[in-house]
Amino acid sequence: MLLRLLFILPVVMCLIWWWYLKQHNYTAKQGIKGFAYIIAFNVFVIGFFTLMIHITD
Repeated sequence: MLLRLLFILPVVMCLIWWWYLKQHNYTAKQGIKGFAYIIAFNVFVIGFFTLMIHITD
């Protein structure tokens, strides 16, 4: 269950960011830094929880 949530989270966050950009009349190219931050944050979170799963196994 947790692993499914971890892979859905970046998709949901990117969709929310995309919606924000469209609401404020920005292009995806103008918001690419935000997408990069979202992906980097989620890679960190997924890596942390994966590490915790392996440590506590």
